[in-house]
Amino acid sequence: MEANAGALTNFEVLDFFRGKGASKDPTRVLAKVAQSEYKVYDYLVGTPASEQTRENINSFLGNCKKHDLAKAEVLNILNLRPAAAVEIFPIIEQIEDRFPDEEIEEMVEVVKKTLPAPPVKPNPDEVTDGNEKADTSKQDKSNEIVQDDNEGGEAMETS
Repeated sequence: MEANAGALTNFEVLDFFRGKGASKDPTRVLAKVAQSEYKVYDYLVGTPASEQTRENINSFLGNCKKHDLAKAEVLNILNLRPAAAVEIFPIIEQIEDRFPDEEIEEMVEVVKKTLPAPPVKPNPDEVTDGNEKADTSKQDKSNEIVQDDNEGGEAMETS
């Protein structure tokens, strides 16, 4: 990796950390990676970058050249992997003025076909640490409206 080579994709940063030995090893004593770098690594593992390959990225870059996107727009599409037109609108500046609806949909299809889907994140309600049951009944119930059977069935706000 060259110094000051410009903006990097999340895939390139993740690849760099993997090259230094970063992994999901819970002890994290074998790799020469700083604790702050592990925090970045842990974040990137949960992004679309963890599923991407150089081949995916090169295929996407080849397919998106005809759309005349700025480098920053391409970088953001690679990092965020929008899967719908509504997700690509905030990424591309003045998208409605620059591209017809059909071309926007075509860009989304190129993303879907060339870049793998992001990793599936576990549902926090289903995750347990082994000692606790996943219990959604313990959620904070402040500001919940409840039915009071003793006072003619009026709803009242509880705090």
